Amino acid sequence: MAGGGGGGDPREPPRNLQGLLEMAVAATGPQTEPREPMGEERQRWLRAAVAEALGGTGQEVEELRRCLEVLARPCPGEEAAERGPGETASHERALEVLAELCESLDNATDFCALGGLEVVLGLLGHPWAPLRAGAARVVGACAQNLPGAQGRALALGALPALLECLRGDPDPRVPPRALFAVSCLVRAQAEGLAQFESLGGLEVLGGALQSPQAPLRARAAFLLHSLLREHPHLKEPLCRLGMVPQLVALLRTEHDGAHEHILGALCSLASDFPRVIHECRVPDLRLEELLRERRCLLQGREEFQEELEFCERLLHLCFETPTEESTMDR
Repeated sequence: MAGGGGGGDPREPPRNLQGLLEMAVAATGPQTEPREPMGEERQRWLRAAVAEALGGTGQEVEELRRCLEVLARPCPGEEAAERGPGETASHERALEVLAELCESLDNATDFCALGGLEVVLGLLGHPWAPLRAGAARVVGACAQNLPGAQGRALALGALPALLECLRGDPDPRVPPRALFAVSCLVRAQAEGLAQFESLGGLEVLGGALQSPQAPLRARAAFLLHSLLREHPHLKEPLCRLGMVPQLVALLRTEHDGAHEHILGALCSLASDFPRVIHECRVPDLRLEELLRERRCLLQGREEFQEELEFCERLLHLCFETPTEESTMDR
């Protein structure tokens, strides 16, 4: 990104945010009277100016702007879902391009400065599923590494809309994209996690673990494992939701990519939490037998090394190490 906010030719346009701010201060000078509220047109101009001053190439900024103009046009309503994707092709393509562009932090910053989040969030409830899925993907791409975008999306009410897409969207294309965006808003984001808990996000995540879609189950298990590693206080509410027997039941399903993260989540739940260890030892779960069988299945298979390590750790925590209570009994 080019440097040099001030100290050059005063007629030269600013090349970064500092230069833009210095230009604004120099132009306005001391103010003795209160200002009127900034109009919508001037807000749009300022967003565009900030985007151009901050952004990557001017071509990418123009592409962001072009895509947002497409999305701002009237979009077919419920009848489009009956007629097919042709009616919304331009909107779908615009969302695809935005998602790709917003993988770049500079472009994601520009996207927010141009008011892109406000435009895209309005599509999460659109009748046509590809637009809901595309909008969720853009939110996730924009927010995944950009705290400012995370905070803005949360303030605009993105999380309730995304959780609704994850909880009950009838189209299988939408929940995986919604889960991706939810993950980007709650991991390493204190406000996002607080909203997630208050909105019943743990229950919604438990529902995603029961999905018939194997990729969605795997992503849900990964997010659960990640949250438990980062936020141990979630163990108690997850136990109240019956997460331990639910996870053990999932381990009895056909082996897939979710199992590694399910075992990892169980390890995180059981670490320094005797209540979970006691639950894992409930005879009806037959978890010890299952873990020993799984260990035999995974041994010698390099591609499952991490899953094997989780399996052995869970065996050690729950069945090969006495709890404090059983030690006191002896």
